[in-house]
Amino acid sequence: MKIASFLVEVRLHTSVFPRPHRVGVLHLAELHVHIKGSYAYFSFHKGKHMFLIFLLLFMCGFRNAYNMVLHKFGEKLYSGLVATMTGHLKAIAQSVEAAQGGSFLEELNRKWNDHNKALQMIRDILMYMDRTYIPSTQKTPVHELGLNLWKENVIYSSQIRTRLLNTLLELVHSERTGEVIDRGIMRNITKMLMDLGPSVYGQDFETHFLQVSAEFYQAESQKFIECCDCGDYLKKAERRLNEEMERVSHYLDSRTEKKITNVVEKEMIENHMLRLIHMENSGLVHMLCDDKYEDMSRMYNLFRRVTDGLSKIREVMTSHMRESGKQLVTDPERLKDPVEYVQRLLDEKDKYDKIINLAFINDKSFQNALNSSFEYFINLNPRSPEFISLFVDDKLRKGLKGVSEDDVEVTLDKVMMLFRYLQEKDVFEKYYKQHLAKRLLSGKTVSDDAERSLIVKLKTECGYQFTSKLEGMFTDMKTSQDTMQGFYGCHPELSDGPTLTVQVLTTGSWPTQSSVTCNLPAEMSALCEKFRSFYLGTHTGRRLSWQTNMGTADLKATFGKGQKHELNVSTYQMCVVMLFNNADRLSYKEIEQATEIPASDLKRCLQSLALVKGRNVLRKEPMGKDIGDDDAFYVNDKFSSKLYKVKIGTVVAQKESEPEKLETRQRVEEDRKPQIEAAIVRIMKSRKQLDHNNLIAEVTKQLQSRFLANPTEVKKRIESLIERDFLERDDSDRRLYRYLA
Repeated sequence: MKIASFLVEVRLHTSVFPRPHRVGVLHLAELHVHIKGSYAYFSFHKGKHMFLIFLLLFMCGFRNAYNMVLHKFGEKLYSGLVATMTGHLKAIAQSVEAAQGGSFLEELNRKWNDHNKALQMIRDILMYMDRTYIPSTQKTPVHELGLNLWKENVIYSSQIRTRLLNTLLELVHSERTGEVIDRGIMRNITKMLMDLGPSVYGQDFETHFLQVSAEFYQAESQKFIECCDCGDYLKKAERRLNEEMERVSHYLDSRTEKKITNVVEKEMIENHMLRLIHMENSGLVHMLCDDKYEDMSRMYNLFRRVTDGLSKIREVMTSHMRESGKQLVTDPERLKDPVEYVQRLLDEKDKYDKIINLAFINDKSFQNALNSSFEYFINLNPRSPEFISLFVDDKLRKGLKGVSEDDVEVTLDKVMMLFRYLQEKDVFEKYYKQHLAKRLLSGKTVSDDAERSLIVKLKTECGYQFTSKLEGMFTDMKTSQDTMQGFYGCHPELSDGPTLTVQVLTTGSWPTQSSVTCNLPAEMSALCEKFRSFYLGTHTGRRLSWQTNMGTADLKATFGKGQKHELNVSTYQMCVVMLFNNADRLSYKEIEQATEIPASDLKRCLQSLALVKGRNVLRKEPMGKDIGDDDAFYVNDKFSSKLYKVKIGTVVAQKESEPEKLETRQRVEEDRKPQIEAAIVRIMKSRKQLDHNNLIAEVTKQLQSRFLANPTEVKKRIESLIERDFLERDDSDRRLYRYLA
């Protein structure tokens, strides 16, 4: 039986025992008991009475130690323990020093295990001294004493201390370079250092370990960054980081993990952040362009570990988004097709949403960067509100045919997302109202549910005031159906002749249209007069103004060879075509005089009737793309179509012309004036008095949900309110305003 690895010798002098006794000599694999004047020797290895003998001797040793402390010989017992352990440990140190190569750590580990077992036995034997004598004299407890003596005589031995450190560091280096090491022996040795106290592990191993690791990773990162692209470098950095965390879990103190990962992060990531992000053909911009989600996710997870890492990624991504977005919204080629323009914006938004979702774990700061970037470049193009409305118009006319309700909602939600970025939401409202009016009046909307769904979304986003007129337009369409039923109920005789369908529009709800005069054919003019009489007879105090430029007509026509078709045309086109019931040839001047259609509208009307292949029910002489004042027009007797119903659209520009754009802008500016004034009055009524700068800031903040108020215009509205006695200036401070109740 292995009892201990060193010798303990105790001398006892007391009046109870007339002669001094030498008690308790313990040795590995055998036990010697010396008593003054006589020798008793016991040697045992596997005898059946081994345990009993050991127990007997243990009790003997404990009793003798107890008696020594009890009779005031504690100091002699304690000093004898120190001297004996010191001598024995010096011999152990020599044994460890003699070990060669790989057996060095094994020998040290073996001796350490033996020392711990012996120390446990000694502590048990000297338990009474540990509990009474040592606390009273403030000496080091037996177990702690044994650790301290091991540290001073073995670990801090001049031949062991440096050798141990170098051996441990060499093993770590070998493992980092791909070699397999004995992690068990490493775990035991590092645990020994930790058991000897935090200062031993920290000062004699951890500090040097971290320093050597920093040098290793500094050299390795420099090597990698010279030969690897960004994606490969990040993979290597991630692998090294995982290796170090695994190393800590296997044989280092858990508190070392934070320190060693900080070293790897600093040397492999923080010191090379900018170079990695801007690396040509593989950096962040390259990853963004090529949708390298895995590489971007790895960059995000690594850079988030270091100071300002994510802010660097965010800055580069924001810069790239703004630059690419600026190119998109200012490219003259893309501006030619508003629908394609908006689709590209949506595609860009989907692209970066996916990147943030898959690579940046939906980080809110990246979402905010995305939103601010889109808001920045969308508003660089003043026509973005118009183009978004045209995109909606295209989708709600034909683009959503056959699409499921869920997909319709997805498309509308995407449109609303772009709408939120607009600073001039009132401009979008102006165009949207015009386009919605055309869809409703022409009956070309794909789905009333989709139309109402978008209005609900706009109402949720901007409030009731934003959509009240839009909802009024739907109300007018329903009321008009009831009105027409009443009209034909009062005039049953009209069921056999030409039919008239009238939509009565409330002036305030629909886009402002100038009343354009147009000479309708006699048959239609008579019907219109009958409807006027009916409507004004049932509604008092109202006035009707015909908007002939917004109507449509279905005509039944017979051509040269007896071919019959039903032509779907605009009201202007109807007026032109029906002139040829009484004439074979008409000049442009004659048509203009007969119809009194405005010249610009008439030319577009004639272009669509005479120059569009497959729809050319008229022919023009001379041939050409443009309509001239001297042109002559004839019925195209050779017109043919496979379809019975032929729709002849009007040649119109999808986008507004410059004069139309200027007119719309002027209307928007006029509509803003009362809104600015109302905001000023609300603020001043609440605050009573306010200085100029704060008033401008408050007004801008209050109106930003609809448009970005121009400070110059706000100042003009303030002056107007002062003139009308809503506000007054302070006599002593001209920049201070007071509200007049």
